[in-house]
Amino acid sequence: MRVTLVHPAGFNFVPGQPDFSVLANRMPPIGIMQLASWLDKHGHQTALHDCLGPYAPKTIAENAEIVLATDPEMVGFSATTSGFMDAIEIATYIRQRRPEIRIVFGNVHVSSLGAPVLEEFPEIDYLVIGEGEGALLNLADGKPLKDIGNLIYRDEQGRIVVNPRRDRILDLDELPFPAYEKLAGFPHAYHLPLFAYEKRYGATMITSRGCPYTCSFCDRTVFERLYKTNSAQYTYDHMKYLRDNFGVYHINMYDDLFTAKKQRVMDLCDLLIENPLGVQWNCAIRTGHTSDEMLAKLKQAGTLMVSMGIESADPAMMERHKAGVTLDAVRDTVRQIHAAGLRAKGLFIFGMPGETPETVKTTSDFILSLELDEMNMTKFSPLHGAPIWEECASNVSGDFIEDWRLMNCLNFVFLPSGFSSREEMDALYNWHVRRFYDSKGYQRRFAKRLWAHRWSLWHVLKHLPETIAAARYFSANKAELEKAKREFKLHPRQPIGMQPRLSADLQVDNIVSMSPIKISRREALKAVVLPDEESMSCGAPPVLQPAV
Repeated sequence: MRVTLVHPAGFNFVPGQPDFSVLANRMPPIGIMQLASWLDKHGHQTALHDCLGPYAPKTIAENAEIVLATDPEMVGFSATTSGFMDAIEIATYIRQRRPEIRIVFGNVHVSSLGAPVLEEFPEIDYLVIGEGEGALLNLADGKPLKDIGNLIYRDEQGRIVVNPRRDRILDLDELPFPAYEKLAGFPHAYHLPLFAYEKRYGATMITSRGCPYTCSFCDRTVFERLYKTNSAQYTYDHMKYLRDNFGVYHINMYDDLFTAKKQRVMDLCDLLIENPLGVQWNCAIRTGHTSDEMLAKLKQAGTLMVSMGIESADPAMMERHKAGVTLDAVRDTVRQIHAAGLRAKGLFIFGMPGETPETVKTTSDFILSLELDEMNMTKFSPLHGAPIWEECASNVSGDFIEDWRLMNCLNFVFLPSGFSSREEMDALYNWHVRRFYDSKGYQRRFAKRLWAHRWSLWHVLKHLPETIAAARYFSANKAELEKAKREFKLHPRQPIGMQPRLSADLQVDNIVSMSPIKISRREALKAVVLPDEESMSCGAPPVLQPAV
């Protein structure tokens, strides 16, 4: 079968202007690349289209025509919440032009919402819930729909059918390397975040799936609880493949938690030390789950920077949203990282329930005290399926604007009760960002390594005319842009109030993580009533209610 996989661009708020965020960071859509190589391995013909790619046109129609030009029999969309409506518009265009093409949607958003998505959007033929390789291959092979796990579809009578979940892929080494070669402009026209690398070209890798932890703000509906990894040898071979075939000399390990299995990390480092590739790389760790030995090995094996999710420096916020992480552990981990000669990057979230101006200022003070090499603070967006979703959606602890296009961690869609307005939040956010990057400590550290980032400097200079033009546009049209933001309308086809349809396992996790008192998973399971076979066949989700 001919299958074209699409990465939708998502929403760019400034009408008629390009998305300038890609000038600072344009990473390959690794998910659809992995699916493409899997289908190719099993004899199908695939094509990729990245709507955020360097050669992608601006309009829905133009992107849809590129997809149609590949002559697909099936088109698959990997859509996040913010990119979902963009994907729907492309799918609608394709359905109108070529109604015989089968359209399938997957990724986190539809994995969280399930069957009701098909009720709202008739242009979608199939939903793939969770891990996508098996279901997508079964569809391409023409397997009977009723026998395809992880699939939601309409039967001949038009009734929505929810098939059972399939077993997860246990050996990730079975998967071929992602189809980097199918991505137009890779690697030279893609690039990692500015000043996060010293060598070019850059690429991303994902070497694990799932996470053993349950943070309040995180949605794990695709991979659920099970945590699996590629082997050290597979990861080494993948890195070598990128270097030898594409000239990639810096890799971002995009795993949620790269170092969860210590022995795998140590084995990979040994391989890289014994047979160096000359490749630098970054990865993510969990605060408090490191050792001097591991960090020293990472440095010796070519690691440049490690990231850690800290989220907040307010103890009450930490206890509520980031269980198991203490501020003392954060300080100790940063000291360990710097002692090993590595760079430390802190990841923070602004605007979760319980946030106040005081907690933000506390976090800002703490960030400056850590002497981090890099910092990223995102604007909190509730996610369907995250433990915190119900609290946010019910407006119990703040005001939530459920506009999927704005739920991209770049807008304050949630206003905590501790703030008077989103304008107040934006002002405080901008204050912190300026404070960090204007601090003498950061500027001193940055100046010492500036020449090492000459490729980033060259990238900035290369795109300086575009950056200046954008700055002038924003400056000249500030009032109009602010007015447009205030008057921004919900997409006419986006539903409001859709509830997550979660597996029993995820429901239990969410109950445990959000319980005001300590509760075991066994106790939480009593509150989960599993659906019977009849209810599953008509697409009804599991129901949460008190056990009787």
